[in-house]
Amino acid sequence: MSKTDTPPALYAAQEPIFPRKVSGFFRTFKWWIMAITLGIYYLTPWIRWDRGPNLPDQAVLIDLAGRRFYFFWIEIWPHEFYFVAGLLIMAGLGLFLFTSALGRVWCGYTCPQTVWTDLFILVERWIEGDRNARVRLWRAKWDIRKWRLRFTKWLVWLLIAIATGGAWVFYFTDAPKLAVDLVTFNAHPVAYATIGVLTATTFVFGGFMREQVCIYMCPWPRIQGAMMDEDTITVGYREWRGEPRGKKHDGTTGDCIDCMACVNVCPMGIDIRDGQQMECITCALCIDACDDIMAKVGKERGLIDYLALSDEPVERAGGKPKPIWKHILHPRTLVYTFLWSTIGLGLLFALFIRPEIDMTVSPIRNPTFVTMSDGSIRNAYDIRLLNKHGDDREFHMSLTSEEVLRIDLEGTDLMSVVVPANETKLQRVYVTARRGDPSATAARTDLRFWVEDVISGERAHTNSVFNGKEAGR
Repeated sequence: MSKTDTPPALYAAQEPIFPRKVSGFFRTFKWWIMAITLGIYYLTPWIRWDRGPNLPDQAVLIDLAGRRFYFFWIEIWPHEFYFVAGLLIMAGLGLFLFTSALGRVWCGYTCPQTVWTDLFILVERWIEGDRNARVRLWRAKWDIRKWRLRFTKWLVWLLIAIATGGAWVFYFTDAPKLAVDLVTFNAHPVAYATIGVLTATTFVFGGFMREQVCIYMCPWPRIQGAMMDEDTITVGYREWRGEPRGKKHDGTTGDCIDCMACVNVCPMGIDIRDGQQMECITCALCIDACDDIMAKVGKERGLIDYLALSDEPVERAGGKPKPIWKHILHPRTLVYTFLWSTIGLGLLFALFIRPEIDMTVSPIRNPTFVTMSDGSIRNAYDIRLLNKHGDDREFHMSLTSEEVLRIDLEGTDLMSVVVPANETKLQRVYVTARRGDPSATAARTDLRFWVEDVISGERAHTNSVFNGKEAGR
């Protein structure tokens, strides 16, 4: 490289993008996706669900203080975090699966950055007008009209951003009560700080950094190349059909009339006719724009379409491409599907077989056993009982063993203990072997602790051992 050569820049300055309004199947589909996803996000914390007298009646609740997660009838405790880990693994595998089969459909339809950017662009178009009007406003000098339009747009953006941050904190406590506390300025400072951070990020990312987030901040565009191959269905341009471009209809040009409609509707500001690019999020708006133009000029739709690179030689030769399902059902997607479904079924199985009573037994090792005044041998155990019900429950405790052993509960003459609703209770338990019994002299005697819910009759057990005199030698 000569001294006069300038090294390529690592960052390209942002150029304003003004996507034009477009209508069609994919645009309508994206509207539905946006409405559904935003509806789920904003409304879910307000869905009520009876959780008893000690918890807020909220269907979806992340209770950090109680270290639990509630999702309708499902309750996840800290020791069951493997459910959350499993869901995260399924989310990752699902992302790999859909990218391998259909390209960046996550980015184009359901990514939060895409959804909120679509919403912000809709507000921008509603206030400032379509593409041409926004371009003229961008180039105009700052006068009263420009300030009015910009301030109105930024104000609506800010309200959406505040609603976004507010909806997030509602997932962590009782939504109606927190809403009142926020309005009356009685909420915890952490709630206001969280709303402030999310408001700022939503306002900046959705309003000003749009495509920059996808290009420079998100790692997925760089990973997707390893997930895709020539059989992946993605948005592409049929170059063999569209080139050479031109508006003539004398048979010397292709179907592409170089109207730039595909470029003008692209939220990333790229030209899909240049081939696959890292910036493309496969939102398919260029398909709607091109199909509309093809219909107007009397040519076949599909110049820009969802297609696979492996079909191009076949189509160029006049053949019929493979059905979409044959592209999707190839070995890699089948492996992803198998792994994804296996983990999902495993989580469902674990969810349905988990008991409502959890019991852990910790033998006291210091000392291993105690010799009583009458010569009997006593072991001590700490038993932790978890009550997953929404009301207090009485649990009856017992043990079984091949030898004769007696069980006693510290602090009570009864054989039962009351555990408060949605709490754990640590109970010290003593197991005694009479003098001369085989279990008193043997090194180890197997035993099983049982706990029974007096109300429901449900039982749970945990195996342990009793240490006799031989254990101390």
